[in-house]
Amino acid sequence: MRGVIIQLQVVYALLLRETKTRFGVSHLGYLWALIPCAVWILMFSGLYRIFGRLSPPGTSAMAFLTTGIVPFSAFRETGARCLSSIEANKGLLFYPQVRPLDLVLARAVLEGATHLILLVLFLGGEALVMGLPRIDSLLQTLLGLGLTVGLGASLGLLFCALSVYSGAVERVFGIITRIIFWTSGLFHPVESLPKAARDVLLWNPVVHAVETVRDGWFPGYDARHVDPWYPLFWILVFSFFGLSVERMARRRLELS
Repeated sequence: MRGVIIQLQVVYALLLRETKTRFGVSHLGYLWALIPCAVWILMFSGLYRIFGRLSPPGTSAMAFLTTGIVPFSAFRETGARCLSSIEANKGLLFYPQVRPLDLVLARAVLEGATHLILLVLFLGGEALVMGLPRIDSLLQTLLGLGLTVGLGASLGLLFCALSVYSGAVERVFGIITRIIFWTSGLFHPVESLPKAARDVLLWNPVVHAVETVRDGWFPGYDARHVDPWYPLFWILVFSFFGLSVERMARRRLELS
């Protein structure tokens, strides 16, 4: 029990360090977390308006895009920052209490909290303009966001451990996330697609997480083919292999 408490204290200390490193001592540093998602949401909202594309019934274009882009950003940013956690903090690994897994956990918690705040800010900002929304299930929305963070953290852990053996891992991760971006149903409901296309997209666990967010936020949203257990399954698979490779990578780091 004492060992668990010590590791939690280590993760907390690393979390504070990561927060200061990422956002700086000024509150203006937090704006950099807002800008990328805001640009994507505003850009695609503009394209919806220009091309006369309608959001699904019962949703606004802004809220529909927000509930897709912010969860995907949570997946991508969590994965990318967990992947680079060893390379960016090699000096800390000389301390016996700090393990690679602690670095990954600290970054995952920070990204999860950051994107939860982003989701609240964007959807809350729209509520100030359009009026308070009717929310079907806030718990389900948070579950979907948590699944995207979990997918990013577990995949990032696996790639982080693999990066100890090869520097090409980061490029592979970039290719994977670009493919997932265009196959996650961020800009259209999965249920609106032809069956053949929908069946292919449903192999992507991020689709299930994003649609879970929307199913919880919009009353009457049709997401009958979504299964939250499916991304959870992949989180467990990625975590298992990630922890296994991380243990081997830890020995390699100790010898180097």
